[in-house]
Amino acid sequence: MTKIIVDVYGGDYAPKEILDGCVAALQEESELSLVLFGKENEIKDYFNTLNDVKIQERIEIVEAPEVISNEEAPTEAVRRRPDSSLVKSMRRLKEDDSCEGFISAGSTGAVLVGATLIAGRIRGINRPALAPLLPTVTGKQVILIDCGANIECKDINLLQFAQMGKAYALCNGVENPRIGLLSNGAEDHKGTTLNQEAFKLLKEDKSLNFLGNCEARDILSGNYDVVVSDGFNGNIALKSAEGTANAVFSLLKEGIMKGGLRAKLGYLMLKPVFKELKHKVDYNENGGACFLGVNKVIVKAHGASKAKSIKAALLQCFKLIKSDVVGKIKEGISVEE
Repeated sequence: MTKIIVDVYGGDYAPKEILDGCVAALQEESELSLVLFGKENEIKDYFNTLNDVKIQERIEIVEAPEVISNEEAPTEAVRRRPDSSLVKSMRRLKEDDSCEGFISAGSTGAVLVGATLIAGRIRGINRPALAPLLPTVTGKQVILIDCGANIECKDINLLQFAQMGKAYALCNGVENPRIGLLSNGAEDHKGTTLNQEAFKLLKEDKSLNFLGNCEARDILSGNYDVVVSDGFNGNIALKSAEGTANAVFSLLKEGIMKGGLRAKLGYLMLKPVFKELKHKVDYNENGGACFLGVNKVIVKAHGASKAKSIKAALLQCFKLIKSDVVGKIKEGISVEE
């Protein structure tokens, strides 16, 4: 049985949607058990209403009365709220070897601080990194690492991001993952001083299938399995992609509504195509961003996650535990001398 910890009170729709997602994941994966941190009485009331003995046998509820909000400074909140669902979860994750993973839809900053200060980094990893899975035009996925955990980086950090991204891709069944370095042009000499220095390191590492620089417009092309970036530019690229997708759907909807009968008939004929497209770009399908470089598997779900996305995040976490992503990262990293 694989045991995963859940921060039940993290996220915009906690606790109901978080718990609904937990139940859905437990129903789909019989080898999964959960440790739920939050307001014990409220969680118990939820499961009493559910009245499913088999599900209840695979959960443990731990009292954690406090909640860390997005408005609080992450480091201060982690230190000031020891009884919060997030901090108590991280402590259990560190101390209990039977707990192999953790998910939360709560404050991204607090999750990253807690994971780094409490759960702890893998020995030799300078900077853990956030790595979401993004859809591509080929139907496959690309890992973007880092997407916001590290605003300022050194070249060794980007090399380690590439090595961790490779390990993640291998766990997702990708053979010899194709790696690109996010830059402002595809030519080898493009980019900032950091990019140029990181380019040399990635090219020298013969264990990496490094294809060179990758422009932002090519992230979703399907030509790469891993795209490496510092957290500042990676976050901008991620938010730009999300915003573009939302804008396209809004413009399509507006055009159909204004286009009269012919546009509406055209929409009805193309409805299966639009439905498939929406399915491909829906972040709920992929679960969340894995925080790579720490000693346990940690998945940060989107703050607006509902049950569908929480279920996906739990199954994603389960898969990464089973494929030993932490072990693969330990085997493949370069340690700064």
